[in-house]
Parts: sequence; structure tokens; C-alpha cells
Amino acid sequence: MNTVTSENKREKAILVGLCSPPETPRSLVEEYLNELVFLADTAGADVVDSFIQDKKMRDPAYGIGKGKLEELVLFVQEQEIDLVIFDDDLTPAQARNLEKTLECKVIDRTALILQIFAIRAQSAQAKMQVELAQLEYMLPRLSGQWTHLSKQKGGIGNKGPGETQIETDRRLVRNRISLLKKKLKEVSLQHDTQTQSRQTVPRVSLVGYTNAGKSTLMNALCPEAEAFAENRLFATLDTKTRRLELNINKLVLLSDTVGFIRKLPHTLVESFKSTLDEVLQADFLLHVIDISHPGFEDQMLVVRETLKDIGVEHDNIIEVFNKIDALEDPSLLREISAKYPDAVFISAVRGLNISLLKEMIGQQVARDYTERNISVHVSNYKLISYLYEHTEVIGNRCIDEFVELTFRVRKNQLKHIDAMIKSSEKIPS
Repeated sequence: MNTVTSENKREKAILVGLCSPPETPRSLVEEYLNELVFLADTAGADVVDSFIQDKKMRDPAYGIGKGKLEELVLFVQEQEIDLVIFDDDLTPAQARNLEKTLECKVIDRTALILQIFAIRAQSAQAKMQVELAQLEYMLPRLSGQWTHLSKQKGGIGNKGPGETQIETDRRLVRNRISLLKKKLKEVSLQHDTQTQSRQTVPRVSLVGYTNAGKSTLMNALCPEAEAFAENRLFATLDTKTRRLELNINKLVLLSDTVGFIRKLPHTLVESFKSTLDEVLQADFLLHVIDISHPGFEDQMLVVRETLKDIGVEHDNIIEVFNKIDALEDPSLLREISAKYPDAVFISAVRGLNISLLKEMIGQQVARDYTERNISVHVSNYKLISYLYEHTEVIGNRCIDEFVELTFRVRKNQLKHIDAMIKSSEKIPS
């Protein structure tokens, strides 16, 4: 797969966006390109300029019209551009045609995001997930890689060595994809086994648009977390889980995972399913939003749609508007607060309203608990021990040979406790 950076220098790049009103107005394309500048910088490229093609129907051969293509050719030559990045997906044929005409590397937004993920991947699991996404992206683009051989005609059926090489290459890629899927499935099963013990503890996941401040917030809530936080897109790829002690003497497990973005490649979403399982298994989510971003509501929509794509169907979500200290107009904060009355407004960097957020988390956790009373024979030490270990015992008193216990317990534990009670012959009916 083409890389964006080299070890010696940052590459000079230009961006190309396609505008087809009214579906994609020019203002929206400009916003996408601004984000693409950030993506390119994260990958190690310096953006020299941006171009927008106004065209209702995309050219099947190049994606852009002849006039715009000639403009790009001239600019690439004059400015010695190394890389052209399209904000929209290119077909394999379009990418090949553009590279041949522009005489430089041409990639689309998907390839760029895949490259950033490859740079950011640290753990063995993340590296496998990124490689899988890259290979699935690359597979349909293998044709034409061996065109220098395809002119050599073979025998019966004119099956030349070029075509043979392409098929060999495809088979190797497919085999590698199958192996990676098998390994990731094994990792997922191991993860499920390791996290079974967490079922009795409420689980909370941080979700949000990339660079919204999730890792910074995790460090603010759990100072010992030491989550990597940087003003770069996709600073976090691997899930990090830490203990969060609340004022109500309850413990929750807080997880930080990969951020979302517009046009997040489908291959990445599929490959990172095992990592995103933390989001699926969470009891509720903290949706972190960068309130200082002018398009924060569009970003909120992207996050909601991505959550839906990975299978999150509940509405147990607290909206957390971050970076309030970056807002220059106080009236804007009042306006947004009125529009989202159930949200909490914080600055993770400065620690503003973090205690209020903890209080809201505690209230959310409390909704998942119920209170029960039970009379247990003193000889049933196994059940008594379990209740003290796995529930919050808030009252007890001894009456003759029985112990009356009042405890708070998570609703998902009730079934197991009731089964223990029924299976105990020493529990009076």
C-alpha cells in the first residue's frame, strides 16, 4: 500500500474535493477539506493547496473533469507536488489513471486514514487490525500492478504470466486476510474470557469524534490512567480500561477507545470490531464532544451513526461537552446549554466541572442498582460471603439463627443470586 511519508522528509501534498450541489454544498466540502488538512498533517504531509471540482456527475475515468485535471497537472509540475489526496473514494481505475496523468502518488481519504492507523498502531492486536483493513482495501486494487507482464501472451486462452502473477498475489493476500481474521477471533475470545470477571462492575466507555479530548478526560477522571493524549487525530487506537472510584463508594470501569471520524473506512470498522466490543458491552457511554469546533453538531451525528453501525442500540449516553475554556463567546455556551439541558459542560485540560461529571456518572450507575432484603440461616456462610463480596450490604441484624441482610445489587446479578438462594437447601422457604 502506498505510504504518505518517507523517513527523510515530509511530502508536499494537495487536496481535491468534489462538490455536487445540493447534496454536497461547497461550504460542506470546504469543511471536509479542512479536516483533511489535519489528517494529512497527522500522516506527515504538508498541504500546499486545495482544489474543489464543481461537477454533478463524476468522470468514470478520473473522478474529475478534463479542465480540472489539466489544472492539477500544471500545479503538480510547477510546485513539485509529491502527493495528491482526494477527499472522496477513488475506484482502482481512477487512481491508476490519475497517477499516470499527474505523475505522482494519488490516494483517497480512506487510504490516508488507513496510513494514519498504521502509524499509530502500537499493540499486536491493533497492528493486526490495521493490516487486515489495509489488505481488504488493497485486494480489489491489485489488478494492474503487473501490467508490465500482461503484454506477454501465454498459450491456450492467452493466459499470460502477468495474469498468473496477479492471481498469485491475490491468493497470497486472501490467505493473509483469513489468517488475520482467525488470529483476531482468538484474541477476541481471550479478551471475553479475561473480562468475564468485570460483569459485576458497571462499565463505562468514552466515545466521540477523534481529537474531542477523550484521553485527556480519562486522565482527568483517573489520574493514574496515563492515557496518551496529543493534539493529533487518532492518538488512541488501543482500548485502555481503568478503575474509577465514585463518591458514592461505588467502582466503575472506564474505557477509552478509538475515536470516530467522517467517512471512517468500512474495513476499519469491521477490523476494529473486537476493540469496539468495549463500547458494545458498556452499561452506558460518555459521548465526548469538542464544543469549540464549529461543526460539533455534525460530528455528534457522525458518532451516533457510527455507534449504530457497530450495533449500539440503547440510549444510555451522557453527552459531555468538552473544551468550554476554548469558547470565546460566553453567550454561545448558554445557548448550547439550553439546547442540551441533560448534558454536562467541562474542560478536561483545566479540570472544570469534573466533579459534576463524576456525580452524573454516579447517578447513572445508581439507576442500575436495586435494593433487596433477605433472611439467611447463619450456617449458609457461602451465600452470606458472596453477598458481602459482590453486593453493597447496607444493613444487617441477627434474629435467632438467622441473619437479615439489606443490600444493593446490580440488576444483572439478581438472576444469579436468586438461583443461589433456590439451590440452597438451608434457605427457609
